[in-house]
Amino acid sequence: MPRAMWTGAVSFGMVSVPVKLYSALNRKSVRFHQLSGKSGVRIAQKRVDPQSGEEVAYQDIVKGFEIAPERYVVIEPGELESLQPQKTKTIEIEDFVELSEIDPIFYDHPYYLAPGPGGAKPYRLLVEAMRETGKVAIARVVIRSKEQLVALRPIGDVLGMATMVFADELLPPERLDELAEAADVKTTKRELDIAKQLVDSLAGKFEPDKYSDSYRAEVLALIERKAQGEEIAVQPPSEVLAAPAPDLMSALKASLDAVRSRESKAAAPRKAPAKKKAPAKKAAAKKPGGARTAAKR
Repeated sequence: MPRAMWTGAVSFGMVSVPVKLYSALNRKSVRFHQLSGKSGVRIAQKRVDPQSGEEVAYQDIVKGFEIAPERYVVIEPGELESLQPQKTKTIEIEDFVELSEIDPIFYDHPYYLAPGPGGAKPYRLLVEAMRETGKVAIARVVIRSKEQLVALRPIGDVLGMATMVFADELLPPERLDELAEAADVKTTKRELDIAKQLVDSLAGKFEPDKYSDSYRAEVLALIERKAQGEEIAVQPPSEVLAAPAPDLMSALKASLDAVRSRESKAAAPRKAPAKKKAPAKKAAAKKPGGARTAAKR
């Protein structure tokens, strides 16, 4: 059974909802260790003073903020602790907003909130109220000595919580030079109509299980083959760069035709396999008086 990483309460108005916090992620990344290419032994990473070449003990390490090349402002641990937010056990809801108003770019890490001791009823009440109103709660909470901006919303019967980035942490897209060129390009109504048809033809419901990490699967398969002693022949990778379409309208039409052709083939009823003809029965010979007997083979 998973262990809660934080316990506290959700506070909105005068209502307090005891909750437990669980991570909603189980990262599947394939992790490698650094080994010596000669001995195969795992490499130990040490903190070394480049001037003396001696290892520096952890307690002798201080934090420094670089203000210019090779110039640092040294911050003592006690100075940072005096600025840390007050550790509370409360998720303070500040606003309720529409889900559609939050751009997904603001979401960071997902969590689940489960009801704590004695919190089942107010927990259920909060989930149902948010579901009925279609609102998302914006709140603040201190986790591991860091204040987090979070969004709370119902996910089925579970209250989900996602940490969020602050607005000043996002890089403005205007800093991308290539966007200026794209902004000057004009499209025709005909091109837009076909592009919309192509989008509609590829539209469907989001099915999370439909997508998987194919690269991770290939890496694990490679590891398994090598663990079994198989020799791997490495082929030089070939870089395939998608060239821009010389004729945008023709490319749009060809894409739309390809999708429609694929859909028509998928929708076409499969022909039932032809039934085998039963062997013809031999005619029965008639006896005098109308009685029938099976003909002798």
